[in-house]
Amino acid sequence: MARPGRRQSNGPRTGRGAQPRHAPRPAERGIISVLADVAREVDTAIRRPPTRPVVRTKFQVVALLVREERARLLADSGPAETQRSKKLKQLDAVATLLARTAARDTSLLALLAEDARVSDSARAFKATVMRAGGLEPPVEPAPTPPAVPETGAKNQVVPRSVISRQLANPFLAPDFEAAAARNASRARRLAGWELLEPLFRSFERGTTGAPACMSLPASRLASVPEGRVLMPHQAQVVAAAAAGHRTFLLADEPGLGKTAQALLAAQAADAYPLLVVAPNVVKTNWEHEVALWTPQRRSTVVHGDGDRVDGFADIVIVNYELLDRHVGWLGDLGFRGMVVDEAHFIKNKKSQRSQHILAISERIRARTARPLLMALTGTPLINDIEDFRAIWQFLGWIDDTMPKGALMGALEETGLTPVDEGFYAAARTSVIDMGIVRRRKVDVAADIPARRVADLPVELDGAVGRSIRAAEAALARRLVGRYRSALDARTSGVIVDGIDHELVRRVAGWELKESRDNGGAENVFTMVRRIGQAKAALAADYTAQLARNVGKVVFFAKHIDVMDQAEQTFTDRGIRYASIRGDQTPKARGRNIAAFQNDPDVSIAVCSLMAAGVGLNLQVASNLVLAELSWTDAEQTQAIDRIHRIGQAEPVTAWRIIAAQTIDSKIAELIDAKSGLAGRALDGAPDEDDAAATNVQLEALVGLLTDALVADGVG
Repeated sequence: MARPGRRQSNGPRTGRGAQPRHAPRPAERGIISVLADVAREVDTAIRRPPTRPVVRTKFQVVALLVREERARLLADSGPAETQRSKKLKQLDAVATLLARTAARDTSLLALLAEDARVSDSARAFKATVMRAGGLEPPVEPAPTPPAVPETGAKNQVVPRSVISRQLANPFLAPDFEAAAARNASRARRLAGWELLEPLFRSFERGTTGAPACMSLPASRLASVPEGRVLMPHQAQVVAAAAAGHRTFLLADEPGLGKTAQALLAAQAADAYPLLVVAPNVVKTNWEHEVALWTPQRRSTVVHGDGDRVDGFADIVIVNYELLDRHVGWLGDLGFRGMVVDEAHFIKNKKSQRSQHILAISERIRARTARPLLMALTGTPLINDIEDFRAIWQFLGWIDDTMPKGALMGALEETGLTPVDEGFYAAARTSVIDMGIVRRRKVDVAADIPARRVADLPVELDGAVGRSIRAAEAALARRLVGRYRSALDARTSGVIVDGIDHELVRRVAGWELKESRDNGGAENVFTMVRRIGQAKAALAADYTAQLARNVGKVVFFAKHIDVMDQAEQTFTDRGIRYASIRGDQTPKARGRNIAAFQNDPDVSIAVCSLMAAGVGLNLQVASNLVLAELSWTDAEQTQAIDRIHRIGQAEPVTAWRIIAAQTIDSKIAELIDAKSGLAGRALDGAPDEDDAAATNVQLEALVGLLTDALVADGVG
């Protein structure tokens, strides 16, 4: 009889005594036994809610392996029928246990669907279980960079200038650091944990109440063109790029100069060539800002099939809608930096635009170890944080299933797991330190003026744009004809070398008087009206973007048809607005003003410049869009003063929509130059206001005629 406390062994003996009993090897234990142990472990864990991500992963892996082992046994004719039946019964017992477990937490059933996603951590755990059961896991194919989406491939084009650049430099220099980064070791301590969901939730559970913003270096003097001033909060981001930081989710509120920060960060990082993807309405503004902030760099804007693209430019600017045609060569050009403006446009990962953005950024990272990647958006980070899944993936912080590279390393260094106290606060900090920058106007009020006008150039594309430019050219030809006729009719014998500027002003005055008296043919007034109509949709589009980013916005227009078009745009997008017009009764007007001031769901006030330009308090907003230009600075100022009033707590920004390459640009310059006259008009001298308007109209025609004469070789 064996003594108590000692295990009796029936194993073979040798001259040296009893051979110790050994643990069963994997092949002896069998896969079904291992599955049963893990299934019991999962069932025990489910009884103590909430269900942790790692438990869900184990449940899914056991269910998958039960399914695969059953199919293998049924297809294998090798073992005896009795042995096979025994194993199938054992699998049924495991499956029954899984069913009871899923009954306690029905959300587990979604993991068994045919289209359920199997994460990298689940694949790793599956391999561990298979080895424990004596099976060799299949070799997983090496991950490959995502291919360019096939959608729209038949429409893709390669501009001739781009082909010339590729032929001039057919080989991109290898980046061995990029290869090393791709081969970096994966997570160890957190392997098997579901981490993306906890990361997103960390912005709800780990929030401190302050805007999410990484620690930025002290602002330092950056190299900017003469006459430009970089505000301290802008200089901080540029300093971070100069210090080596390469990924930014720049979520400053509109009006804080994100475009300038991105361009100067690219300069500091030498991230050329640089790709900029932006909404159509701000595409031309990017070209304008490049000329202002980095004039030594050549930019090119992609229109249509790219016939006018400069393939050798430092900065390529393209709008989302054209990616379908150009995604192929954009992915192969060798960009070392990429900026995505209004990055919330890619929140839907299934959309074509998102797929194109992610494919291009992946190809850039595959070639360059540390490219500059910047996502710009004014949308607050706290709202629907999962909208930022695609943005984080664009920046290379995560992939479809788990954190990557530096972010995973930061999570490993916390020493915490999603079940530990403090994980969510630490995870939120880890993500923010990857490059989230969020400043509000009120946070940097000392940096920016209390009131400023920001010009937003837009390109008038299509038939309407061509028609307006043709009409402007016809007006210029008519003015040149009158100028030459006046020269030919001179009898004084006076000869002026070059352009006779006095005669230019006379001709412009004759044209202006005839336009006012007779109307008729295309003139400066009808042209400005047509430009306003052509800008209406673009101005409304930008207003809608502002409303999404900052809340309430005031939209000003001079003409009813421009207001109508804008209101239709807002209606089509499901944006509530209040309309303030001159033909309203005082009661209706008051009701609409109150709705804009008090109803949080009313995002936009659509106002007539004449009817709402005075005697109105709309300071609940701090952003205003001027869809059409006034003839005087006084009218413009009166509109801005509807929100820039005593009691306004935030700096005010007026966004002035200007049609590039048209007389609109000249009028904007003249209004600014004549602001002194308009200022005097505000003191109660309407006759001076009229004189200021006449002066701008006259000077606009003078400028048009002078430019046309220079183009003809006069002067």
